[in-house]
Amino acid sequence: MFDFVSPHPQAQRRSGPRGHYDRWLLLAIVGLAAFGIVMVASASIAIADGSHLGPFFYLKRHLMFIMLGSGAAFVATRVELRELESRGFLLMALAIISLLLVFVPHIGVRVNGARRWLDLGITGFQPVEAVKLAVILYMASYLVRHRSAVETKFSGAIKPIGVGLLIAVLLLAQPDFGSALLIMAITVGMIWLAGARMRYLVLMSTPLIPLFSWIAVSRSYRVERLTSFLNPWKDPFSDGFQLTQALIAVGRGHWFGVGLGDSIQKLFYLPEAYTDFILSVIAEELGFVGIALVLGLFALLVGRALTLGLRGVELGQRYAAYVCFGVALSIGIQAAVSVGVNLGVLPTKGLTLPLVSSGGSSVIMTLVMLGVLLRASYEITRAEDARRLGAAAPQFAEAMT
Repeated sequence: MFDFVSPHPQAQRRSGPRGHYDRWLLLAIVGLAAFGIVMVASASIAIADGSHLGPFFYLKRHLMFIMLGSGAAFVATRVELRELESRGFLLMALAIISLLLVFVPHIGVRVNGARRWLDLGITGFQPVEAVKLAVILYMASYLVRHRSAVETKFSGAIKPIGVGLLIAVLLLAQPDFGSALLIMAITVGMIWLAGARMRYLVLMSTPLIPLFSWIAVSRSYRVERLTSFLNPWKDPFSDGFQLTQALIAVGRGHWFGVGLGDSIQKLFYLPEAYTDFILSVIAEELGFVGIALVLGLFALLVGRALTLGLRGVELGQRYAAYVCFGVALSIGIQAAVSVGVNLGVLPTKGLTLPLVSSGGSSVIMTLVMLGVLLRASYEITRAEDARRLGAAAPQFAEAMT
């Protein structure tokens, strides 16, 4: 039997290359989102009830953002990547404008001394969450257009590094040191995965290390964060309070946890129990097994995205490949930092655990980012199908002669 490739246009459309959304990515995304819903409910009920908001206030809000983000992600899966590629510069310009708007009175909102929010009337929005995606899409577009220069010349990597630095400076002005470092890590990581020579990246990064080190110690609260995590028990009721409470929660969990819903630390002891420190609640209630499940799902998501990126490079689908690399770096680094903070191996930073922590802007834009990733998986598998069909056509012609 031979694979038949019809010369008829209608038949070609029906039997032509067809992509599919990667099932392993879908499994990881749905698994993390579902796990997050359960843990947000468990970690927030006591806090919401104690604040007289109703026990399910934060859960309902989280579900609303999940639904909004899922709808936006579905739209993202239907958009051809070439449309996003052609608008990379526009998206980056909009990202820069949004970061400038936070400093405009009555539009930007100051929370806890930082200007990181935009007032949209019915809700607030943290533009840095959209900026992460804009940076990935712009960098992917630049790396495709300047592939040769990036791979062979020192100057080829300067422009994207400069764009990343501009975004970082705007974030530091808010101030948001953690997001600034994340943006720079995504930028450098994408350039390296695109084939830039390591020695060029080292030369460009060397001046940045003392610069960011100076910025880290230029404010007293940053110094306190950097020193308190090394020995939080030195001042457990002040600078080390969050971390000591998180470590108590982790320690109580042992192998299998104290049981879902039975955490003690979430009862007004652990600050941000359903957002930044939700992993500590997971550790307390579900133990090492729960932590291993979360890490396994993140490893599956990030590993699959990197694998798809490598397949995209082999197939010549470089824009889709670089998008996969960027999303993998963004989700992977943020998750790693959040886990490190909860376990006391990194200084405390305000980064949520993607898809798992409660949040508005973070949940919505993470789902949109993953929708773009799923679209990239679709186009990469479509290119694989096209290659198989192209290889099958000459065999069919030869068999008919």
